[in-house]
Amino acid sequence: MRYPLLSQPHIILHGPVDHDMYARFREQLAAAPADGPLVVAISTLGGDPEVARLMGDELRLLREYTGRETLFLGKVAVYSAGATFMASFPTDKRFLTRGTRIMVHERILTKTVELSGPLKSVVAGLKANLHEIEESVRIEEEGFRALVAGSKIAFEEVQKRAPSNWYIEAEEARDLGLVLDLI
Repeated sequence: MRYPLLSQPHIILHGPVDHDMYARFREQLAAAPADGPLVVAISTLGGDPEVARLMGDELRLLREYTGRETLFLGKVAVYSAGATFMASFPTDKRFLTRGTRIMVHERILTKTVELSGPLKSVVAGLKANLHEIEESVRIEEEGFRALVAGSKIAFEEVQKRAPSNWYIEAEEARDLGLVLDLI
């Protein structure tokens, strides 16, 4: 095996990316060895992108303040928020198991806006909703840029393909430089 360290991840995450996953992430991070490379494995059909960003940010801080190497291992399905989490690792620290699929899509918003009250407050409410959407688009674009940084994939390619759920097979992800290698 070319990467024996990847066979025994320190943190193993599976299921929906949500606050329960975050709690399991924190518990496993606290129980992991204090030094040496840290391997984080995930298999998920997606979930809350902000929780994915939170876990990724915690690992970024760990790398920046301790110099510790963190390695990503995607297994079977790295969909949606899983890809958001993967984006927090440098491309040369990302691995997938053979047969894994990554799925990238735009953030989804479901919201009903009800207009009621004085006109100025209605305008303010509509502007607040618009600002929420605009900020979500900016966060999404930051995530797309982080996902493809260091790869052969242009940001514009992600923008073009994400609206229709872009599925990327493990071999293609490796060939495009989205991950370092397959195990």
